[in-house]
Amino acid sequence: MNPIELKKAVGSGLLSFPVTHFDQNLTFDETKYRSHIEWLEGFDAAVLFAAGGTGEFFSLNPSEIPQVVRAAKASAGKTPIISGAGYGTSLAIEIAKAAEKAGADGLLLLPPYLMFSEQAGLIAHVKAVCQSVGIGVIVYNRDNAVLSAESLARLADDCPNLIGYKDGVGDVDKVIEITTTLKDRLVYVGGMPTHEVYAQAYFAAGVTTYSSAVFNFVPALAQRFYAALRTGDQATVDHILRSFFFPLVTLRNRKKGYAVSIIKAGLRIVGKDPGPVRPPLTDLTSEEMAVLEKIVASAG
Repeated sequence: MNPIELKKAVGSGLLSFPVTHFDQNLTFDETKYRSHIEWLEGFDAAVLFAAGGTGEFFSLNPSEIPQVVRAAKASAGKTPIISGAGYGTSLAIEIAKAAEKAGADGLLLLPPYLMFSEQAGLIAHVKAVCQSVGIGVIVYNRDNAVLSAESLARLADDCPNLIGYKDGVGDVDKVIEITTTLKDRLVYVGGMPTHEVYAQAYFAAGVTTYSSAVFNFVPALAQRFYAALRTGDQATVDHILRSFFFPLVTLRNRKKGYAVSIIKAGLRIVGKDPGPVRPPLTDLTSEEMAVLEKIVASAG
């Protein structure tokens, strides 16, 4: 899929980040992962992100990332697969090239490791990764990698395969500046944790799609919520927020790292155990699992 085709696909509907399945020895469980991708493929995600944030990119060895990408591509049918890439520039390029070779249709460039950088350094980093591959790249504004509208405009001029911007910061005024400045040059993706609770504000800012983590275990509900947003069905939006997303966020906020752990827990509850999270993340307690089970049951 060329970058222009990928850009169109990303903007065409709901996106999701499949979890990465591990066995009890914390080794990648390809069989279960492929079964999960095949199941999700039936719920019409526009794009799936392999080895992304919810897929525990940060705990994967660089050599594991192309394994995950190949498994996703083999199981996703016609659904495009975008691979995570990140860390320092040299390692990000290595991961990007390996993902492209493994069949990824595009890349999500996550923040560099640890250090905060000036805009010039971030521009050089993103540009180097974009120029190392031929597939489309989406840059993830989050944590220590926050590009300004001016910087994104420079990158868009210099990198034809930079197709998208994903926001995980939550400064809607900055998002509006970016969408107003770059207009349709990029596709805009919401990327806040449990983004559904932010989606209405982002829609108003020109960000009309997002990545849904809960799509992993309640894909029909995730699509119903997204459809209600797109059609202006406020009654359905409000009902699902109150009955499912607000209680989910309350539980998620109990401990650090639960934005990922709670998704794997949700899969266990619906009978599709993805295995544990890798350290330094921790799994939900039995008491928290009971709370989550009630939340999922309330969603039908």
